[in-house]
Amino acid sequence: MENETQEKTPLSTLPRITVYHAAQCEPRKCTGLRLKHRGLARIVTKTRFLPKRAIVLNPFAEIAFSPADRQRVQDFGLVALDCSWEHAQKVIKGHVKGTSRCLPILIAGNPVNFGKLTKLTTAEAIAAALYIAGFKAESEELLSVFTWGHTFFELNEMLLDNYASAKNSAEIVEMQVRLTKGKKCE
Repeated sequence: MENETQEKTPLSTLPRITVYHAAQCEPRKCTGLRLKHRGLARIVTKTRFLPKRAIVLNPFAEIAFSPADRQRVQDFGLVALDCSWEHAQKVIKGHVKGTSRCLPILIAGNPVNFGKLTKLTTAEAIAAALYIAGFKAESEELLSVFTWGHTFFELNEMLLDNYASAKNSAEIVEMQVRLTKGKKCE
């Protein structure tokens, strides 16, 4: 007979997650800080402390994040930028080393930007990248610390599964073109 009360196992397979935190948000609502408090992410406030060979989630990158990035994420980690987009451009241009990737089109499940395309929280962005890279259980566990975390997966289940089945960035871009029917999304 199986034990009906399953204990949550620690995220031993969770890749190293680093968040550059620019302190531009309200600390109570900051998803990056909440991940830090739960021991799921490392926060840095200076770009020199970012891992050099990690994948950087960069909304301005020309290459889409894809399952082909899994090994690099596993070996060197994942970096998210928790700052305004204006600040992100400055930070990325001169200071961020690593391999930049942009996330494909996804729908925000957080209460502030619910239903908006590409307006993800830092935690949603990290969870999406983990899911696409094949760390599905870790992705779900990461967002489980938020009351609205399940909503992100409910809104994006089909998209995430499709992106996770892609071979590379080119296939992700192709999926997005079909999704938007050739319209440019910004």
